[in-house]
Formats: sequence, C-alpha cells, structure tokens
Amino acid sequence: MSSRDLILGRVRRALADVPKDDTPPVPERPGRDPQYEQAVDRTYLREHGDRTTEQTVDLLAENLADYRAIVHRTDTGGLPGVIARLLAERGSRTVLVPSGLPTEWLAEAADATRVPDSAASTPHELDEIDSVVTGCAVAIAETGTIVLDGGPDQGRRRITLVPDHHICVVRVPGQVVSSVPQALDRLDPARPLTWISGPSATSDIELDRVEGVHGPRTLEVVLVTGD
Repeated sequence: MSSRDLILGRVRRALADVPKDDTPPVPERPGRDPQYEQAVDRTYLREHGDRTTEQTVDLLAENLADYRAIVHRTDTGGLPGVIARLLAERGSRTVLVPSGLPTEWLAEAADATRVPDSAASTPHELDEIDSVVTGCAVAIAETGTIVLDGGPDQGRRRITLVPDHHICVVRVPGQVVSSVPQALDRLDPARPLTWISGPSATSDIELDRVEGVHGPRTLEVVLVTGD
C-alpha cells in the first residue's frame, strides 16, 4: 500500500459518518478523487476583456517583458536560427536538451555541445551547463506566466532551475491562453507543474533585487508562429 492510499484510507474512515453533500460534483479531472469533489461556483470571469488572438499574444509578450524576461518572435522556419543566435550571443558551449525536444530546433546550433537530460546528473553537473532549451505546456497572457509540466520537450523540473540561462519556446497561438482559469483547464494537477513569471529573483529588506537565486538568472522566451 502506498502512502497516498494510506492517507486516503484514513480520510475515508474519518468521513464515514458525514452526510454526503447533496450538491452535484464538479467534472472529474485527472488525479482527483470524485468521491470528495464538491460543486464550486464557477460564475466568475474567466478572462478580462474581449481580446483577439493577436492582442492576447501581444499582452503575453508585454507582461513577459515586464517581468524582465527577454522576448523574441519568429516563425517555425526561423526558430533554429534564433536559438543558435541566442546561444552564440550567450557564449554557450553546452546546452541541456530534454529527450523530446524537436531535433530541428537546435539544427543550426553547431557550436554548442548537447547534454541529454538524465536522472543521473548531479546538481554540480547541472550547474556547469551554460544553457537549457525547452518547450512549455501553456503560457498565460494576463499574468505573463510560462507553465512547464515535465512533458517530453520540457524534461525534469530541475533542468530549468539549476542552469543560469533558459530558452523557452512557446507555440503561438496554440499554447497561449488569456487567463489562469483557462490554463488550469489544460493542465493535469498530477503532473509536476512549474510556474515561471520571469527570471528567478528576490529582494531583501532594502528592496535590492537579486536575480538567479533559485532558478535561471536569464529567461528568454521565443514566441513561434505557425507551429
């Protein structure tokens, strides 16, 4: 029996004499136990304003930049050249590559040595990597947030937390939504979700901003159309 089964068993025993709620359950979602789902009022606004797809993407780019992410725009054909240029400008000799990253994305980055995402990599080894390139699960325009869920083109959570330079590719418009509620509809809560709003940063009591504290110091987001 797993720890999860043990805990849920204790919860069921504790609730055995509690009358069932007569409100209808919310729709089942992966990773949730429908026995304990309760109806929730979902009449709140799911997005603010009536934007076109182009305006939504523009809002995403604006909010990403406001969080000090560096935003680039290109199409599918231009993506390999953009990634190669960003790695070259950074002087990256090594680039960490998730197992499911499309090979064509790095087709023009001939000078950077590919390092595969591996469970055996130590934190010290990851810290020696110059850059990491990933895709994403979804991007939220209203908050300027990129969400990773450990998919094949994103790899393990730690590969985007230890290296100092992260290039994240967002497919436009397919991976862009307006709001957090819309993003949650696309995400599986049982997966390892990482929510990124700009490069890692913190401020001390004097409000001095320090970047790269618990994640990459530089986040570059490439918005790719036609994918």
